[in-house]
Amino acid sequence: MNELSKDELRLLIEKGRAPSLSIYMPTHKAGAEVQQNAIRLKNLLREAEERLVSGGRRAAEAEKFLEPVQALVKNNPFWRQQSSGLALFLCPDFFRSYRLPVEFQPSVVLAERFNVKPLLPLFNTEGRFYVLALSQKDVRLLVCSRYGVKETRPEGMPRNIDEVLKVDAVGKRLRSRSSSSGGTGPRGSTAWTDEVYTKENVLRYLQQIDKTLRSVLKDERDPLIVAGVEYVFSLYRDVNTHPSLVETAIIGNPDQASAEELHAQALPIVEPWFLKEQEEARVRYRQSLGTGLASNNLEEIVPAAHHGRVGYLFVEVGQEKWGTFNPETGKAVLHNGGKKGDEDLIDFAAVQTLGSGGKVYAIHRDRMPDREPVAALFRY
Repeated sequence: MNELSKDELRLLIEKGRAPSLSIYMPTHKAGAEVQQNAIRLKNLLREAEERLVSGGRRAAEAEKFLEPVQALVKNNPFWRQQSSGLALFLCPDFFRSYRLPVEFQPSVVLAERFNVKPLLPLFNTEGRFYVLALSQKDVRLLVCSRYGVKETRPEGMPRNIDEVLKVDAVGKRLRSRSSSSGGTGPRGSTAWTDEVYTKENVLRYLQQIDKTLRSVLKDERDPLIVAGVEYVFSLYRDVNTHPSLVETAIIGNPDQASAEELHAQALPIVEPWFLKEQEEARVRYRQSLGTGLASNNLEEIVPAAHHGRVGYLFVEVGQEKWGTFNPETGKAVLHNGGKKGDEDLIDFAAVQTLGSGGKVYAIHRDRMPDREPVAALFRY
């Protein structure tokens, strides 16, 4: 899979059970270096097998368990369609692979559940957002992060305005009008000056688009940027129900722009949105120190996250802290170097925070609000 939605992330969180194997690795997308991808995975699988055996499983049992991942090693078509990084998740009766625009550090983690912390920058750190490209002739929804973009066409999304109006006109055939000349009229494009595209009809078109988005994005609050002529954007604002519509749009006809070009134009628009939210949380964290509403103590944060108390969690990218958490006693204990049965408690806190609707910022050390690799702002 090339796309990792929040629903997929929740699935990983829910499905993981011992033994849960998480493998991350960087991948080459083209050239002679592509063949190194399979070699790297083969080496990581060898490491995983050694850990399974040292953990008490027989060699034959370990080999059987790893078969779904092992099958990828010689799957040449699979390696010809890579992104910057590959994430693999395997546990009994469950296997997922994701080609993602993140250059992961090679790692193998065997635990009670999947290690998802390396995925978090795709959601809360560098920002996940959407671009809705609107024109008379086409509708495109782009799922974006800082790292890349994927173009989608959700089920139920109208392909163009004529499709909507033909349905509503009870069989009446509407004349089409070419807008290939690319000229502009009083509404920003000759396409919208056709007499059939009255304000009422355009609003009907945009309402159908908003309805589809609402069913697809559901409770998502990630920013939505509109790409379209100014006239259409002004009308779309009137019908929009997405809670995070960005007030600045990519103005112009988006039909000739590629997904990558729209993504590049959207990045500087959406960047302040994410920085503002993150900075506000950082300021609140510093103001709350000493009040009982903020902490950088992981042994305190873990039980708070388990009970849904963490509203915002900052975690340092690449950091791991191993230990145990007993939900019955509510006690978390860190172990230097890690012991058998331990799990990454930073990852645990992140998963619990996301599961209770909190925000997780997986950021680099120079952007952390404190000197520790974890910092939490409590809800109460």
